[in-house]
Amino acid sequence: MEYSYPFSIDWTTDEIVDVVEFFEAIEKAYEKGVERQELMDKYRKFKKVVPSMAEEKTYFREFEEESGYVSFTVVKKMKEASGDELIRIKR
Repeated sequence: MEYSYPFSIDWTTDEIVDVVEFFEAIEKAYEKGVERQELMDKYRKFKKVVPSMAEEKTYFREFEEESGYVSFTVVKKMKEASGDELIRIKR
């Protein structure tokens, strides 16, 4: 599936990479599963770039519209999980 990732032109290249890697982890959670710790690490980097909850919701919504993947569901499951669980979302 071809789609673009949401980002701001005000971000540095490293910040864009961090955000894209987070959204790739969201995709992975739907496609084959992602280790909780890997997802946590990528989410922390994402939150450094997008600290505001309102902004986070905006980027999550844009990504969902483009890809069909619901980031909120993955993040919620990640927060509820413990240890090195595999985070996997079934459609």
